[in-house]
Amino acid sequence: MLIDIRPTIKKAVCLQASLMLLAGSSAAQEEGGMVIDKIVAIVGRQVVMYSDIQNQKLQMRAQSYMMDDNIDCQILEQGMYQKLLVNQAIVDTVEVSEAQVNAETDRRLNYYVSQIGGEDKLEEYYKKPIADIREDLLDIVKEQLTAQNMEDEVTRNVTVTPQEVRDCFKALPKDSLPTIKTEFEIEQLSVFPKIEETEILRIKDRLREFKERVAKGESFATLAVLYSEDPESAMRGGELGFMTRNELVPEFSAVAFNLVPNEVSKVVKTEYGYHIIQLIEKRGERMNCRHILLKPKVSANEKKNAMMRLDTIRQKIINKDVTFKDACWMFSEDEDTRLNGGVMLNPYTGTSLFEAEQLDPKVANAIRNLEVGDISKPFETEDEQGRTVCKIVLLRSKTKPHKANLSQDYQRIQNLAIEKKKGDILEEWLAKTIESTYIKIDDEFKKCKFHNKEWLKTDWQ
Repeated sequence: MLIDIRPTIKKAVCLQASLMLLAGSSAAQEEGGMVIDKIVAIVGRQVVMYSDIQNQKLQMRAQSYMMDDNIDCQILEQGMYQKLLVNQAIVDTVEVSEAQVNAETDRRLNYYVSQIGGEDKLEEYYKKPIADIREDLLDIVKEQLTAQNMEDEVTRNVTVTPQEVRDCFKALPKDSLPTIKTEFEIEQLSVFPKIEETEILRIKDRLREFKERVAKGESFATLAVLYSEDPESAMRGGELGFMTRNELVPEFSAVAFNLVPNEVSKVVKTEYGYHIIQLIEKRGERMNCRHILLKPKVSANEKKNAMMRLDTIRQKIINKDVTFKDACWMFSEDEDTRLNGGVMLNPYTGTSLFEAEQLDPKVANAIRNLEVGDISKPFETEDEQGRTVCKIVLLRSKTKPHKANLSQDYQRIQNLAIEKKKGDILEEWLAKTIESTYIKIDDEFKKCKFHNKEWLKTDWQ
């Protein structure tokens, strides 16, 4: 994938609701078939529909959620909160890029397809083609990401002191402290096997062939579907969606933004492989294009050479000719970890600690029988860009399962304290923003026991 996007949806209900909302308003019907859908809340210029609540309930029931008599009110409050965030995001010009929306939409759609057992089954379930399902999902994802960006804007400068971390831990009920699973800290030294020149020439010739075929009348989009090795965009005919220069890797954007509509570029090299690009449309500083990506394959001989080189480095470390940290600085080709002694960071938590299931399976297998301080034998895997990489890893630490405590789990408790403080700030922001926003709630829901009572205290009611 060309774009470095790591969207985080903090509200668990967002992911669960996305698939459910695609079903439309079928839940907002009486047994006789008469549609009774209506607006149940207005928040600024946003609305919450009765069908939104009913469809959410259907999804929760399907997932065996425990629901009480107040469930409609709980769902409505969550919906109003999201609409309030979106409304304020429009006021404050807090936006989400089309590239981010497209990437998250495709991620979720692929997840749904895998869960239901294939595209044909998803189409059968919703009685519409996959392209229409994706289009429906786009709007849902855009709203959720916009709401998340607004939350992040409100809480982006939150920090906590060591005393606040200690206070947070003391406030936790001792009988409910979680058991922490075995966690690992790992250092890695990575080498990328060389790509042979003949393979690069083969890839370039193949892309030039595609360019010639487009010039003779073939569809660029069809060729992208058939041959592009960027799976996320290939399913859309190679289309990336509107984005700015900063949302693309520099080598790609430098070429794409200089094309005219329908023009096909020369072969472009990026860290992801080799591309040809076709411009669809340009709007000021944003443009939409298609691309075909091909990735050169590493030969067995070059893999062997990389593994032999790592084996030699490993032996030097074992013989104490060099430390693992210094060896990383001298020999590692992974720029993300080379200068910090090879320490791997967990993308899920931002710390150096990994649970087994959070590791690349091949890394997990490599450390399976290691003691702390041991170094693995060389092994092959892939990096985030899908490139072949050979590694050795050192098991830096390994914890035993234990009840959470301040000395071993400071980082975890610090994160908990930060989240609590963010929650407090959001509660303050919510009360203040409700007061200055037009809010109207349907009479049927005015008796709701909302978590935040400010919803029913506005002058607009």
